[in-house]
Amino acid sequence: MRLTVCKFGGSSLADGNNIARAADIVKGDPARRFVVVSAPGKRFSADEKITDMLYACYRECEADGSCAASFAKIRKRFTSIVAELGMEGFGIEGVLDETERAIEQKRSADFTASRGEYLNARLIAALLGWEFIDASELIFFDKRGAFDEARSYPVIAARLAACEHAVIPGFYGTGADGEIRTFSRGGSDVSGSIIARGVGADLYENWTDVSGFLACDPRIVSKPQKMEKISYKELRELSYMGANVLHADSIFPVRKGNIPINIKNTFAPDDPGTLILPSVHYVKTHNIVTGIAGKKDFTVLFLEKSMMNSEVGFARRVLSVLEKENIGFEHMPSGIDTLSLVIESRYLAGGVLERLIDEIRDAVAPDYVRVLENIALVATVGHGMASNVGTSARLFGALSQAGINIRMIDQGSSELNIIVGIDNADYERCVRAIYREFFETPAGADA
Repeated sequence: MRLTVCKFGGSSLADGNNIARAADIVKGDPARRFVVVSAPGKRFSADEKITDMLYACYRECEADGSCAASFAKIRKRFTSIVAELGMEGFGIEGVLDETERAIEQKRSADFTASRGEYLNARLIAALLGWEFIDASELIFFDKRGAFDEARSYPVIAARLAACEHAVIPGFYGTGADGEIRTFSRGGSDVSGSIIARGVGADLYENWTDVSGFLACDPRIVSKPQKMEKISYKELRELSYMGANVLHADSIFPVRKGNIPINIKNTFAPDDPGTLILPSVHYVKTHNIVTGIAGKKDFTVLFLEKSMMNSEVGFARRVLSVLEKENIGFEHMPSGIDTLSLVIESRYLAGGVLERLIDEIRDAVAPDYVRVLENIALVATVGHGMASNVGTSARLFGALSQAGINIRMIDQGSSELNIIVGIDNADYERCVRAIYREFFETPAGADA
């Protein structure tokens, strides 16, 4: 019998009606045996997510030793959900009292933030009549705070093999010190992926409020095409560059287990969604380009030095300066005598940029250093790009016709993507120009 692990996001579980809808989806397929849940999200645009309310609880607790005022809003939200579901016999007040006391006792940001998923999983398990299994019993972090797969997967496999159905909270697990530790925001996607791999699922369903991935941001291009199928590699590139339907780190566990992911819409469950496939199952589509994604606000440090290519250790010394400042880089295009570092501008504020330049000059004595600020990166991604002659020409021709000045080009070694650096002000026009060329204009036709 097939085994499916489902994960429901915060928008899918924002109120009692949404939770009831999610429960019906779960019960509609006997293969859906394990469910991972997020904390309730926003019910409307001006609403607050439960996780944000919990962080406010932590801050109040730190300041006053009590979180009564902030927790009262959380209490109201959960009691409202219980009432909407007609679950008055669940005993939510006792669970909430216990949670409030634990938050005040522990005074831990991670523990406090995790209680939204914990409470929602308790409630949904009772609604379904399934077992609740705390994520702290299944998912573990090592001393560095990284997910400990060597410890976690055997425990997940053994614990869930003895269980027919279970609801598991996402977002958190147990640290090496025995205390609750969380993933980054959106980490319930990662939790669901870990559980799917731990039980050897046939499919990981990620239920959200959209019917899959779109070829680009619908706020920039009206009604862009939907991606019916996409590979893990394409998804990784697009997620990293800002396509945020799925947490970028959630790909790795299921990718290692060759488990497909189906992005599904809780509010349109009959829509097929987007199927994300491992390489062994992926068949290239007729589309040259699968999707377009990007992000704004980067700074490029352009270094030039004659005979740089023959200076052993040049790049290492440059990168050691970044390491010393605890700064990561996005890309590092290079030539014979040039090297560029592309860094998120937010890491360079408050005099950091000037200090970084001084330290690089001391480390490698470049002939010339130039800084480009307010740069946006746009990635054009697709397996078909490498095997279709003229793809780069079409891309750069489309940008030229749109009057967009390209400040930087970086093509991945896998030939899966081409990234261009442009001015922030040209970002939206750039995405629209690329979309028109590859999704609205036949190859060889005039744009």
